[in-house]
Order: sequence, then C-alpha cells, then structure tokens
Amino acid sequence: MTVAPRVRIQTQDFDLSAEVAQLRAGQAGIGAVCAFVGTVRDHSEGSTVAAMALEHYPGMTESSIEAMIDEAHRRFDILGARVVHRVGPLAPTDQIMMVAVVSAHRGQSFQACEFLMDYLKTQAPFWKKESTPEGARWVDARVSDDDALARWGLHLPNA
Repeated sequence: MTVAPRVRIQTQDFDLSAEVAQLRAGQAGIGAVCAFVGTVRDHSEGSTVAAMALEHYPGMTESSIEAMIDEAHRRFDILGARVVHRVGPLAPTDQIMMVAVVSAHRGQSFQACEFLMDYLKTQAPFWKKESTPEGARWVDARVSDDDALARWGLHLPNA
C-alpha cells in the first residue's frame, strides 16, 4: 500500500472525507480527528472579492510545511497530520486548504490543528492576491496572525 504524502500543493479541489479516510487508514488507535478547511470569502477589508490567486515556490513550500508538521509531532501527541493547499485562480466559496490531524484524544488533535493553522498563516511561503473593484492587491499576514503564532512561543518574521 502506498502512503499518501503529508503535504500536497495542487490546483485541483480536494475531498475532505477522502483525505481524512486516507489519514485514518489502518490506525486503530485513533480516537480523534480534527480538520479545518479554509474557503475563499467574497469580501475582505471592506471590499468585495471577485477572485483570488495563490502562488507558491515549488519545493520550498512543501519543505516548509513538512517542517511544520514535524514540529506539531514534537509538540503534541498526534498520530498523523495532512495539509492540502491549493494554488492558482480561485473564486468565492472555493476551498483553499485543509489541515487534518489524528490522535488518540481530542485535545491533542485540536491543539495540533490550531498550531498548524497558525503556523501556515504566517510561515508557509504562499502569496495571495485578491481581485477587488478597486483593483488587484497582495494580501499580507495580519497582526492577529502573528499574535496567534506567538501564543505557541514562536516569534518569527512572516515568510
């Protein structure tokens, strides 16, 4: 049986149920699954968002997220984690990304999932551009994203 990768960067949509099923396969000790799916909103910072485009640096992005997952394994008692992130053009309501974590108990799954999300928002090398009536604009990480990462004891500059 081929093991699915922990990190995938892709243009096509993903099926959360299928991703979680693969993550859980053959692991009878799993008692908790926590998953987060991010979607494209139709508004941001007071403007309507007609579309979004996500770019990344192939190879560096996957390596960065793999390191994040390794850190989650060091910090939390989890049995597995998976991140799928889309790039390319996206429209409002499209799925952007997912994080799924499995563990024996829910607390560790919730914490690891939140940790990975906080890390992804500021440290993963993605570049996001929104198309609005005022024109296209690049989106920076928010101060609140930096604050969320800091509560894990990480004070890092944005990627």
